[in-house]
Amino acid sequence: MIAFIVRLKSRAHFIVEGKASPNSKAFAGNADRRKRDAKQRLAFLIAGFAVMYIAVAARLVQYGIAEPVATGSFNFSANAVASRPDVLDRNGEVLATDINTVSLYAEPRRIVDADEVVEKLATVLPNLDWGDTHKKLRSASAFQWLRRQLTPRQQSDILALGIPGIGFRPEKRRFYPGGATASHIVGHVNIDNLGLAGMERYIDQQGYADLRAVGMTSDTRLEPVRLSIDVRVQHIVREVAASAMKDYQAEAAGAVILDVETGEVIAMASVPDYDPNQPSRLLADGTVDKEYEKGWFNRISNATFEMGSTFKSFTLAMGLDAEKITLNSVVDASRPIRMDGFTIKDFKGKNRPLSIPEVFQYSSNIGTAAVADMVGIEGHQEFLTRLGLLSKMETEMPGVATPTQPRTWKKINSVTISFGHGVATTPLQTAVAAAALINGGNLINPTFLTRSIDDAERVSRAVIKEKTSADMRYLYTWNGLKGSGRAAQVEGFNVGGKTGTADKVINGRYASDINFNAFVAGFPMDKPKYVVLTIIDAPKTGVHGGRTAASTAAPMTKEIIARTAALLGVKPRFGAEGKPELLVNY
Repeated sequence: MIAFIVRLKSRAHFIVEGKASPNSKAFAGNADRRKRDAKQRLAFLIAGFAVMYIAVAARLVQYGIAEPVATGSFNFSANAVASRPDVLDRNGEVLATDINTVSLYAEPRRIVDADEVVEKLATVLPNLDWGDTHKKLRSASAFQWLRRQLTPRQQSDILALGIPGIGFRPEKRRFYPGGATASHIVGHVNIDNLGLAGMERYIDQQGYADLRAVGMTSDTRLEPVRLSIDVRVQHIVREVAASAMKDYQAEAAGAVILDVETGEVIAMASVPDYDPNQPSRLLADGTVDKEYEKGWFNRISNATFEMGSTFKSFTLAMGLDAEKITLNSVVDASRPIRMDGFTIKDFKGKNRPLSIPEVFQYSSNIGTAAVADMVGIEGHQEFLTRLGLLSKMETEMPGVATPTQPRTWKKINSVTISFGHGVATTPLQTAVAAAALINGGNLINPTFLTRSIDDAERVSRAVIKEKTSADMRYLYTWNGLKGSGRAAQVEGFNVGGKTGTADKVINGRYASDINFNAFVAGFPMDKPKYVVLTIIDAPKTGVHGGRTAASTAAPMTKEIIARTAALLGVKPRFGAEGKPELLVNY
């Protein structure tokens, strides 16, 4: 104890005096060094953790904003969410546009229990194919689509299921506000937003598909495509066609309105049709509804028919233009024509000589055949070719049908073709040729895009003389007042036209009890602005029980004109001012 006290006193003495022994100096130096080393290690440790947390945070941000990477069999390129241009009618109404949606995908390598996933998804997704979905989830790939284009409610419900290994990818979905209203004009796209039909396909053919392939359409706001149709008029035309098909118990019906000065298609409908928002439909057993898909068939531009007596318009125009006849000419229609084993006769014939207006009024096969004989086979074929009735029509609409005609024209062919049997054309090109007969003689290829009168003049070509066109306006007016066209007459609008009732060709033979009916009209005939053509396929009944064009197709035309004339800007005229003029000077 004494020794310990002595040492404490000794150390206190050293401190008081400010002196230290060599051992105490070494001890102090080591403490300072350890302190500095500890601070350095702590600084390195803090810096390391900071770098690590920054890297993790950056990676999380990257994952949060990045698109899914194509690690599986599907290629997530930029065009997977590419936008399409809006499609508008002539007044700016939207016919087709893109909307944002999401699609459901799975990463099979992250799926723990495929059976459980299928069971959960089936509670949200209708008509889920359990077997196919299970196969996808058990595959060795890194990516599989499960369901494209979900609704917001479906996405929310699936998120609530909390299934690991599945996700959502933003996509574009094409939406058609009018549904089936203009389906055969606008067309539709597939699940990947690629145009399959109608003007949607035309847009792709104009270079959009190439831009999409290189990813130049994803974030680009494309200029809208403005069509020639008026959706208000289109709605009426489709409604009339659909009602006629139902009321007349027909297989199909259709109509088209054409601007005779520009060639613009203002409306075109063919029923049955379909909803482009749902191009295909499944039956209860999961198979494709083939009956529904028959609505894809557009009978106005994508099908050909023997147009019956509407062709008498072209035969008489041919005789007038070749100066083989005038409106004052008379042809013998007193007896049937027998040729090559066939007998050509008139339906309710007058059995007497007929003037040219009477040939048109009474729709005389005998009188029309006589006019065709005056022109001759070669002249007949050349004239129909000149009017574009024997060649494929040039227009933007994809899938236009090619007319059919005899390989070799004989006299019997020329005779039957004169009244609309033996040549099959599309109803649209029949309307286009009829427009040339009454617009002054200019053939203008039809367009589904807007076109000015100046642009139309640059693409039009004269196919008949102006005097011939004036004569045809007279004949159309005459028939509208005195003949079968009376069933299409609308007071105040001076409608003229020609009916066509043809025996339908079934399996290569004419069916005497099944008709294909058409009516081609122009209005107002004193200064034609529009051509309206209606068709009705295989009607079983009509107005007053008749099955002819006068009882079916003509009333369709009357209703279309009565309901659309005001929308088309045509004002009615009544009294002496609106009375049709039948005087022709020679």
